[in-house]
Amino acid sequence: MGSGHLFMFKLLGSAVINTSSAPPALQRYAWLSIAAAISTILLKGVAWKLTGSVGLLSDAIESFVNLAGALMALWMLTVAALPADDEHTHGHSKAEYFSSAFEGFLIVLAAGSIAYTAIDRFIHPQPLETVGIGLLVSVLASVINFLTARTLMAVGKKHNSITLEADAHHLMTDVWTSVGVIAGVGLVAVTGWIWLDPAIALLVAINIIWTGWHLMHRSASGMMDSSLPSDDLKKIEGVLASFEAQGIAFHALRTRQAGSRAFISVHLLMPGHWSIQIGHDWSERIEAEIRRELANAHITTHIEPLEDPVSMTDQELDRP
Repeated sequence: MGSGHLFMFKLLGSAVINTSSAPPALQRYAWLSIAAAISTILLKGVAWKLTGSVGLLSDAIESFVNLAGALMALWMLTVAALPADDEHTHGHSKAEYFSSAFEGFLIVLAAGSIAYTAIDRFIHPQPLETVGIGLLVSVLASVINFLTARTLMAVGKKHNSITLEADAHHLMTDVWTSVGVIAGVGLVAVTGWIWLDPAIALLVAINIIWTGWHLMHRSASGMMDSSLPSDDLKKIEGVLASFEAQGIAFHALRTRQAGSRAFISVHLLMPGHWSIQIGHDWSERIEAEIRRELANAHITTHIEPLEDPVSMTDQELDRP
């Protein structure tokens, strides 16, 4: 069996058979997202059947996207937790970007389906039925999405998981979408303006496209090794600057985000008369201080003699 086939077998086996390899907390919340998606699909489907509203149908379609995204999130969180190997020496943490990109793509497809349905309803208008009960069911589904989104966002930020954050942003978009749809269907029931129903569905489609584009853009940025956020960079620079009193300078600071992991490299300029042991001890202290600021960071330091002009030839690596 070739190495590529062996790797794919390992990924599929770990994701489908041995799901315990993923961090238990993150995996648990991925399952929460799946359960919420299934619940809202059933509830919004009932609301659509009761009312015949294309706006509520668009809301139900987006819940199918939520389910697909949640399943993808579970798989990618499992893959991201795999240890480094000979082919992937930096680990598999970038797998999380596949999840958010996939969810963004599904969102755009769902928006196209919603727009098509809305245009057809413009051409063939239909009155709404059993609006009151249908809206109550839809409200219940929105409450489930709201509580799930808040939970996922808190956990995603705590563990720096773009997968859970993307899922949370999508669910919150779904909540606001549902609020608009519910308000619109209520207005149709009060005013009798049937055209409002497909009009709101089109607005929902536009809003969903924007969310999908944002998720795909963020995923592409992660794939391109974007640097850490400015707040994190300031923390790192603050730690490095605190060692200047010991005669240690720095330059060529480079960072990149890969899923929940941060990779940092920096050149440390130390007095040339220091022994290798002394230089190593100080570099270990600096790395430990940075890890106190950024818990899930992998740090590479390069020691150079402060007095040697050759040490300054790589100054072009310094960010502006």
